[in-house]
Amino acid sequence: MFDNLKRYKIILASNSPRRKELLSGLGVGYEVRTLPDVDESYPATLKGAAIPLYISEEKADAYRAMMQPDELMITADTIVWLDEKVLGKPRNKEEAIQMLMAMSGRTHEVFTGVCLTTTEWQRSFTAATEVRFSHLSEEEIAYYVDKYQPMDKAGAYGVQEWIGFIGVEYISGSYYNIMGLPVQKLYRELLKI
Repeated sequence: MFDNLKRYKIILASNSPRRKELLSGLGVGYEVRTLPDVDESYPATLKGAAIPLYISEEKADAYRAMMQPDELMITADTIVWLDEKVLGKPRNKEEAIQMLMAMSGRTHEVFTGVCLTTTEWQRSFTAATEVRFSHLSEEEIAYYVDKYQPMDKAGAYGVQEWIGFIGVEYISGSYYNIMGLPVQKLYRELLKI
């Protein structure tokens, strides 16, 4: 597979252990490259899927000057979207608990923007997944936040962790998108190159 990518050295520009695991699952050889403090702000006028798409493209632009002609860089950003607002990475335990309480018994969306960049071209796409949580008790939420410390996760949860096992009632769309990388869609995009 991926004979079309042989001329490229694949670079994953991400610190996320979940993205590394998911990209490895595709059987693509790659190396990780990260920059400290890449700006993840976005214009307030953006809504929903446009937000992570914009951020993934901004991340790519931050790396572009140091890219070699034979490199293909993958950047991505994932958000949780509820009540027309982004639930990003929580700053502390209290914020994580508030986010999970807000999602309890409700449906939210997870959007990921992915950007494929070389020195000559750039292609971007988004993926959307609906997730419905059952009603979560305050005790369940506190237990999860204390034990799993989900401060590095959009929306304060990892679907592959305990909260996903006991709380997720329904998913429409890519499960792996919720983890941070829509690998089926990425696979199809990589085949087109």
